[in-house]
Amino acid sequence: MEQTVLTKGSYIQISIGENQRIFARELVEHSLRHHHVANIWDKQNDKLSQTRMMRFTGSLGEVIFADCYHLPRPTKSFGATDGQDWGQDFLIKSEEHSFSVDIKSMKRRTGLLGSDYVLNIPSSQLHKANSKTSHYFCISFHQCPTEGTVASLLGFIDKVALEIGEIGTLYKSGTKRTRSDGTTFTFYENTYEVFFRDIDPPVVTNYIKRLPGFRICALK
Repeated sequence: MEQTVLTKGSYIQISIGENQRIFARELVEHSLRHHHVANIWDKQNDKLSQTRMMRFTGSLGEVIFADCYHLPRPTKSFGATDGQDWGQDFLIKSEEHSFSVDIKSMKRRTGLLGSDYVLNIPSSQLHKANSKTSHYFCISFHQCPTEGTVASLLGFIDKVALEIGEIGTLYKSGTKRTRSDGTTFTFYENTYEVFFRDIDPPVVTNYIKRLPGFRICALK
């Protein structure tokens, strides 16, 4: 399979199909009926009511990643039967390495992403006992007036590099942060922030290049 490795600061965008949205939505509805497990955002009263949308965003990210790289789609939303997948959404094996990938998906207002945008990873998740994660894969979604839902595939974060401080910054619980628009928020638990510019870009295959809406973008 011919592959293209992008330079740092690059990411790709593709359009999301109706079948992918329906599949993710059905996973979520099944999860809400049968998987009564805690969410990491349960302590945040302003987010508790958003459980359905947050699970949909996460599940859709997993579906997109699976379809892009010819992997089996998830069969459950939010982990295994007990809600725990040990941070391994996908296991990818090559002749030399095995990668245990945890997909991190988020919604944004725009697909014009900046190098100083961040992905937040709770410290409790990074250091969870028995975690299988070796890499995180970051996906961002936004709504486009002409193309509908668009996915930005930003790429991989090496968990070990984050743990030893090569990338990312750890902020303690209670730390107040200021967004680029001047608004503020407070971390409810110890959290790592990773700049988009430090994310290793995704590998692009010929198959991905033929997907609807495919384009290569650069962080602004």
